[in-house]
Amino acid sequence: MGKVKVLISNNQNDVKIPTGIRLLIRKCCHAVLESEGYKDSYEISVSFVNDEAIHALNKEHRGIDRSTDVLSFPLGENGKYDLDPDSGAYLLGDIVISIETAYRQAEIYGHTLEREIGFLTVHSMLHLLGYDHEQGKLQERLMREKEEEILGSLGISRDETFVIDEHEYKA
Repeated sequence: MGKVKVLISNNQNDVKIPTGIRLLIRKCCHAVLESEGYKDSYEISVSFVNDEAIHALNKEHRGIDRSTDVLSFPLGENGKYDLDPDSGAYLLGDIVISIETAYRQAEIYGHTLEREIGFLTVHSMLHLLGYDHEQGKLQERLMREKEEEILGSLGISRDETFVIDEHEYKA
């Protein structure tokens, strides 16, 4: 496989991003591309935002007036992506994660923040590659199976432990 460049930015000040999360995101992006048989060089942008910012994006781009956990903005269509002539990488798109919601969902679902961020990243990467769970139960099931397979290949099970310092999260 070619190079996979993952540009990660923290566009919020409400929650500290724990050590290791950026590396996890890069591993997840690479694992999805590898699992799907992508061989070239690719670039993905991942941004951390707060609930207020993702709410605004969800309303603007999807017409849904509430916050959500993650949004995907694919730059390609039908498997065709723009090529950056300077880097030689195909531009897959943008992933936006609400870190506040990720913390809450990890607690609600009884798993670690590592698993939640891993899941959100893998889920969004599949969207960038054209998967859409909103096209029916079969597509939803296919996407869920791929997510679990990829997370499993990374050793991210529901039982993993990821320590969160309670002082890092301000409700």
